[in-house]
Amino acid sequence: MGPLGKHSEFADGYWSFPKLEGEIAPRMKFKGKDVLTWSLNNYLGLANHPEVRKADADGAAKWGAAYPMGARMMSGQTDLHEQLEDELAAFVGKEKSFLLNFGYQGIMSVIDAILDRKDVVVYDSECHACIIDALRMHLGKRYVFPHNDIENCEKQLERATKLAAETGGGILVITEGVFGMTGDQGKLKEIVELKKKFDFRILVDDAHGFGTMGKTGAGTDEEQGVQDQIDLYFSTFAKSMASIGAFIAGDADVILFLRYNMRSQIFAKSLPMLLVEGALKRLELLRTKPELKDNLWKIVHALRKGLHEHGFSTGKANSPVTPVVLNGTVGEAAALSMDLRENYGIFCSVVIYPVIPKGMIILRLIPTAVHTLEDVEETVTAFAAVKDKLASGIYKNSELALSFGE
Repeated sequence: MGPLGKHSEFADGYWSFPKLEGEIAPRMKFKGKDVLTWSLNNYLGLANHPEVRKADADGAAKWGAAYPMGARMMSGQTDLHEQLEDELAAFVGKEKSFLLNFGYQGIMSVIDAILDRKDVVVYDSECHACIIDALRMHLGKRYVFPHNDIENCEKQLERATKLAAETGGGILVITEGVFGMTGDQGKLKEIVELKKKFDFRILVDDAHGFGTMGKTGAGTDEEQGVQDQIDLYFSTFAKSMASIGAFIAGDADVILFLRYNMRSQIFAKSLPMLLVEGALKRLELLRTKPELKDNLWKIVHALRKGLHEHGFSTGKANSPVTPVVLNGTVGEAAALSMDLRENYGIFCSVVIYPVIPKGMIILRLIPTAVHTLEDVEETVTAFAAVKDKLASGIYKNSELALSFGE
């Protein structure tokens, strides 16, 4: 029976998402217990930074949640919206940028606006769900290449070039600066090198790289030295900025086109002023307080060092995102996760099949600038203990594991 049918087992309260309570911080409450959490995308610790909290409070007091009323092109344009766009564009090395209300919806609308049925898309197989959903709406052809496989990307570009010649369309390559599940960087430098052989534009989703990667924190393209070769640069405010909203940046003519063709922005209320003022303060801190990013990377390096010394694999991660790769069933993953939370006070995301292949478990850690070296030591010690339990088969026979039919 489909989701619109009646299912008595889905009564109120039957399913419940995890609830973290208390101030946003490395240590919060889960089911009434203190837990050390590694699942908040608060990379630079801005969520509760005193200057940010004050800016948010002042913005709410000054503007409320309603101002401005109306879409940008009707009655929702303000000097502060324009100021934030100008500062974002300058920070990421682009001519212009355009504010978006949400990251997920925003990049879907960007992709929808810049493509028509004649255009061909080439994209990385591990692109985020928002990109995949956008491509489902694309009426033209799309070719996927295995994750970071540049040789195969070139083959797909060859196919795309032949088809585009027939349709009269263009080619858009889509990848990510930092892949949020595996923590490895997209091979931006290698992809833009292919521009010497093929005619295409590249769109980079750098949600996890903005604020964390590059000398100034301007992103993964800065990290790889290819800022001037990325045609469209996208990021959300939901990660390093610890807020709501997003932006797309690129050449002035392309951004102008998007301003008047992105349906999700044309027909939606403008980003509220309190969020705009808050974003301006967050961007100021990104630019003027490099110690935030330095603290983040101090924790990243300490965490990786401790994990590797205890025999853990973190895959090919070369960003703050830290995946801990284990082998086990879905049931064992559930039991291990519960043990970590209930008995060791460690809260982190657990990734299982079908997101990753059967037999694999990924414990996904998000270090932040406000974690401490003591937090790292506690976590590594707990991980070593559950790793031994997993190897001994304890989790295989737990009630939770058996409830998953394994």
